[in-house]
Amino acid sequence: MINFEPTPGKVLSSSTAYEGPIFSVQKQKIATPDGLTVNRDLIDHAAAVVILALTADHKQALIGREYRVGVNREAIALPAGLINPGEDPETAARRELAEETGYEVQSLKPLLTITASEGMTNELQHCFVATIDSAKRTSKHFDADEFVTTSLVDVADIITAINQGQITSAQTIATVMYWLHSAK
Repeated sequence: MINFEPTPGKVLSSSTAYEGPIFSVQKQKIATPDGLTVNRDLIDHAAAVVILALTADHKQALIGREYRVGVNREAIALPAGLINPGEDPETAARRELAEETGYEVQSLKPLLTITASEGMTNELQHCFVATIDSAKRTSKHFDADEFVTTSLVDVADIITAINQGQITSAQTIATVMYWLHSAK
């Protein structure tokens, strides 16, 4: 059987090449578990939350559209956002959902924690499933540099959009598919 406990490398040196509001870039020299010494650039990124927000009957979920510079287009994805310093993931999920969509969480359950692009970033994404009351909505509170259009969409349509390549957000695909598998 495979050992699922990862062996860490040893950071021999690290210096900051860039410092931004959401991430920094670290130049590192690392002794890897397999005996190599390598130079790598690490995007040291704040952790985030992803929320699959479902109606009580689990037939509809919230999907957002937001411009993303990495793909230079709108991304279609589940509500998500950064965890503020000192904030735990559950509190961040509740806050982000209310800020971006105006919906308040009725119930919240952690699903999984994922990474993406481990070869260059340490960002963790804490994925949750939430229940919302579609009849109860408050005002949205976007950050100054964001605007998200959110809609309640049939879960079946989300799955079709994933299968047809219309939704390419890895965090959305992982969260929806994990929830589908674990709900059985």
